[in-house]
Amino acid sequence: MIAQRMKNLHPYVPGEQPKDREYIKLNANENPYPPSPRVADAISSAVKSHPEKLGLYPDPDSSELKAAIAGMLNATGGVLCRAAVNGNSVEPCEKDKIPFTVTPDMIYCGNGSDEVLSFVFYAFFDGDRPLVLPEHTYSFYPVYAGFYQIPLDKISLNSDWSLDTDKMLEHANKTDSSIIFANPNAPTSIGLSRDEIRKIISAAPKDRIFVVDEAYVDFGGESSIPLIAEFDNLVIVRTFSKSLCGAGQRLGYIVASPELVNYVTTVKNSLNHFPIDFLAQTAGIAACKDAAYYVECAKKVVDERESFICFLRDKGWFVPQSQTNFVFAKKDGVQGEKAYRAIKEQGILVRHFATPGIEQFLRITIGTHEQMVALKKVMESI
Repeated sequence: MIAQRMKNLHPYVPGEQPKDREYIKLNANENPYPPSPRVADAISSAVKSHPEKLGLYPDPDSSELKAAIAGMLNATGGVLCRAAVNGNSVEPCEKDKIPFTVTPDMIYCGNGSDEVLSFVFYAFFDGDRPLVLPEHTYSFYPVYAGFYQIPLDKISLNSDWSLDTDKMLEHANKTDSSIIFANPNAPTSIGLSRDEIRKIISAAPKDRIFVVDEAYVDFGGESSIPLIAEFDNLVIVRTFSKSLCGAGQRLGYIVASPELVNYVTTVKNSLNHFPIDFLAQTAGIAACKDAAYYVECAKKVVDERESFICFLRDKGWFVPQSQTNFVFAKKDGVQGEKAYRAIKEQGILVRHFATPGIEQFLRITIGTHEQMVALKKVMESI
């Protein structure tokens, strides 16, 4: 009764969402701060003013949302934590300035970056050659590879947990394959500079799509958006779930050339012509128009992260220098699973992966100051 392809599916396992008690939840890389008040106001106003829109199909092209995203990227340079706030206006850090204007036709929007990634996999990766990616990176990539029957070529990380870009290039050129990775990477939290990515794309196959997942870039990485002017095979995936405090909204998008955006749109229109609902579009537009609020949120997360990294290192933990809203940490003599369980017993959830090679690490999301103070007290005894 079941299709043969079902045997190749290995579903993604999200961070636990327990219902048996209240926990400080630092296991899913959610933003600890609520969305801008303008988001709730916009949703409330839209429902009260235009309740009929809840009974109508939404804009299938998300035109206003695309324009709002493009405007936010141009204003911030694509990295919130380094942007400057002047009243209600935002200016990008000099090194983050995009040397062209991002336009709405360079944006594709979907229901969270996971759906966007699914369409990217379908549009650009074939089953006749392996997809090159790091051995340890976002664990949904192998799920989609299984779903679309795309073989994988997993490349081990360097001893310092950074990407082995030389070996990735070697394998990609050998098989004329596409490359995908998160930058900064997950769960290792380490990022590549824009110049490093430029060198990789320059040496990678020119007739294959190169995907950079920037889910965490707003917390200190360098965005590759400026490289779109140089490489017509570059696709950048981004999300509202992390730096825009919108994990519950399910909004994600890509930035790429209009031609590549059209390919992904074709995939969407072959599956669901109305992917983003009216309220999600309303929320996304309002969020993009209050970039100053999210700049301040990102800065607070970064400040807490740096304080927590110093705390862990003082206590003997190994912690790579994070450019994300989480840290990746282990301690000699401490088993990862036992540490996770000891912290959970004290009412705090962090993430532990049973994956061989990283099973001794904890991935800990950065919370509010109060949440991190509570975690530090618990970890004093680990």
